[in-house]
Amino acid sequence: MAIKKLHYEESLAEYSIHPGAIALLRQYRPYFEMIPSLRRPEESLITIPLPIVQIRIPVDSQLGSVTRINPAEVRSLPCDVAILMCDPEWKVKTGVEIFIFIHRPNEDFSDFLGRWRQTQIYVNQGYEWVMPYQYRHILSEGADETHPLFVVFPETPERIRRGLQGAGLPYITQVVNFWEDDSSDAIESRPAGSSTPSDG
Repeated sequence: MAIKKLHYEESLAEYSIHPGAIALLRQYRPYFEMIPSLRRPEESLITIPLPIVQIRIPVDSQLGSVTRINPAEVRSLPCDVAILMCDPEWKVKTGVEIFIFIHRPNEDFSDFLGRWRQTQIYVNQGYEWVMPYQYRHILSEGADETHPLFVVFPETPERIRRGLQGAGLPYITQVVNFWEDDSSDAIESRPAGSSTPSDG
């Protein structure tokens, strides 16, 4: 069974809200433990679906391409959700950011991994977040630590899991249940084997 667009859309919507993002991180303990306050987790992270950043230094816009992004240009990152950690007391962003990559329909391993590699290029040269309106008061400088987390489905080809393991990148397997009535679609999380992250 192939990945459906609804797999992707349901997961993207779920991880865009605090409870869904926290439930996702709970499945990968090293990242869950990065949440500044486990007693106040919803005040300890910001979720940004389909995030955009302002690049501060010229950078190649594609892997192996001579196309350049000029300083101050605003670009969409090729990840699906960015999770920014915040200090719940001081209401400031900490130095940890997690980039979520959800397996998309018709996406093979090189495309999936390539999105993380392209994100690394964008954020390696200095950047600022274009923050959601409700968080516009928070300092938007880029982070000291950036980490990826890949989301696959039972329908994801085995070679993609094998490739992520070979690259030393963490992933979780997400089960999405569908009913005949699309309005009642639900997502069910199920932990799966994860590789030890090197964030490579």
